[in-house]
Order: sequence, then structure tokens, then C-alpha cells
Amino acid sequence: MKTSDFDYELPPEFIAQTPIEPRDAARLMVAHRDRATDRIEHRRFRDLGEYLRPGDVLVSNESRVLHARLFGRKVPTGGRVELLLLRPRDDVTWEALVRPGRRIREGTRLAFENEAGVHVEAEVIERTAAGGRVVRFDRPVAPLLDELGVVPLPPYIHTPLADPARYQTIYAHTPGSVAAPTAGLHFTPDLLLALRRQGIQFEFVTLHISLDTFRPVGEERVEDHAMHTEWCELTAPVARRLNQARLEGRRIVAVGTTSVRVLETAARAACGPEDIAAFRGPTNLFIYPGYRFRVVDVLITNFHLPRSTLLLLVSAFAGPELIQRSYQEAIRACYRFYSFGDAQLLL
Repeated sequence: MKTSDFDYELPPEFIAQTPIEPRDAARLMVAHRDRATDRIEHRRFRDLGEYLRPGDVLVSNESRVLHARLFGRKVPTGGRVELLLLRPRDDVTWEALVRPGRRIREGTRLAFENEAGVHVEAEVIERTAAGGRVVRFDRPVAPLLDELGVVPLPPYIHTPLADPARYQTIYAHTPGSVAAPTAGLHFTPDLLLALRRQGIQFEFVTLHISLDTFRPVGEERVEDHAMHTEWCELTAPVARRLNQARLEGRRIVAVGTTSVRVLETAARAACGPEDIAAFRGPTNLFIYPGYRFRVVDVLITNFHLPRSTLLLLVSAFAGPELIQRSYQEAIRACYRFYSFGDAQLLL
């Protein structure tokens, strides 16, 4: 399968630079997977309930974005350095991207502090195969990130974010991601309440998003791409309730591609009569066309970068032809793309 088949041209002005207000005012493209109709509708995200049924189960990723971008200096020279934490190896050791990278060798010491006097130091101990660094802090740094760091925005967003909370879902709970599960950014408290009154069930899973999720597929053949691991969890009580919903014929609605990967990872871990097993650990599940979905019936998602694993996943779910046509329609209709962009409902 050629990676070039999942490429498209997007004019830069279609990349959303700021979040829309209120959250649920985002546009919602509804794409029907029924080949007999193959319809595309244009709605607002606040209309989501019109396409859901009582008993449907919305499964969302509750991971919270870390303040993972740190600005500091080299010790003792004082040269400026920027660190983007990617994933922890333990309480004090992290994989990270460093700028300027070429000048940061093993043994380099770094210092980070804020105006309130919070201070932490780190040493570069290793270079990763992908060109990043492994750094070891002098104490656990995760509890200090809210004070020392800032929320990292994707590189295609150039406008400063006035309110960092707008790059968090309203139900974000477990810190660990370096990017937001963006399909969930459209929900408001009022919308969640309205859906609950409609009889919609809510369940939460966790997948800590790393930058590898967004990394373009560089190989010519999709099958040759190596998916890096991300940590995820689906608890036993959630698995039990999801299995009950499946037994009763109720739909599982995944909010975002990360929720899909958790659900499908948990389904692959099931070895008995149940559809879904509790799961806690790393996943490198790579979903592309030809994949057989075990659990997910409906998908809420955003519009994704070309040649990305996210675009491959939604193409696997809805079919490459429908996704290609819907993206062309989104450009024609001036939808907003990527993290702060509009949403798509794949029925």
C-alpha cells in the first residue's frame, strides 16, 4: 500500500491557529459509511446528539497535556536551551527533544528555573536513535512542570495561546500527554449534560500521546512504518461496562483516534468470551486500511495531517474513498483543519 495515496494538498490558511468559541460551535461534518447513501452533511458540533442513540457509549481519552516545554540554560556557559519532554523512563529520567540539538552532547548539564525560585537541574545521559536525548533530572520533575513549563503546541500553530486550558479537554484528568486528544476539545459541560440526559453513557480511557502519533509516515510502503509505543490504560470496571453494552447491542462511539487505539488494543488482549479486556501498558498498534475493527462502531475525529498515522486510521475505519472525498469537500467548504480545527463524525 503506497503512502502517497494518503497525501493531499492543504492551503496554509485552512490550518486553524486559534480555538473557536464556544468549543461546541465548531463545524461538524457527518459522513455516512453506508455505501447505499454515502452522504455527507454539514452541521455544528453541538448537534452531535441528533446522531446518537440512547444507550450509546462515548469513550474518551482523559489524558491531560503536560506543561512539557521547558526553557533553560546550559551549565556553566549560560547558553539558552529548550527541552520538550516526550515520555518518562522513570521518575527522574525522560526522553526529550532538545534545541539546539547538535550542540547538546552527553554529559551536558542543564538548569531550569522560574521567577518564584523553583529550580531543577538535569544531565544529558544518552542520545536516542531518533535524534532526541535522554535527560536525568536531580529530582522528580513531573510535579514541577505546571510551575516550570508551558503547554507545547503543535509546530503548525504559530499564534500564541491566550488560555492554556483551551488545549485541554474539559475532562482531562491524568497528566502524561505532550499533545491534546483533539477530538475531545469540542465538548462543553452543557453538551455533556445534554447527552447524558439523552441517555448517552460516558466511559474514559487513558492514552498518553507522544509526538510519534503525528509523525508523518516516511516510508514508501505503509506496511514498512514502525509505530512507536505509547502508554495506555483501560480499567477492569470500564471493560466490564463496555462488554455489557456490546452484549446489549449498544454502539461504542470512540472520541478520537487515541480512544480507538486503546479500545482496539484492549480488544486484541481479550482471550475469552468477552470482547474487551482490561489493559495497562504500552501499545504500538498501527491501524491502516485492511484492519478489522473489533469494538468501535462510530468515530468522532478531527481532520488530520497528510501521510499521518491518524489519516491512515480514519481511512481504515471509513474507507479511503470516503475519507478522500470528505477531505476534498472540507476544503471546498472552508473547514478548519488540525488540532484547533473542526470535527468529523464517521457513522
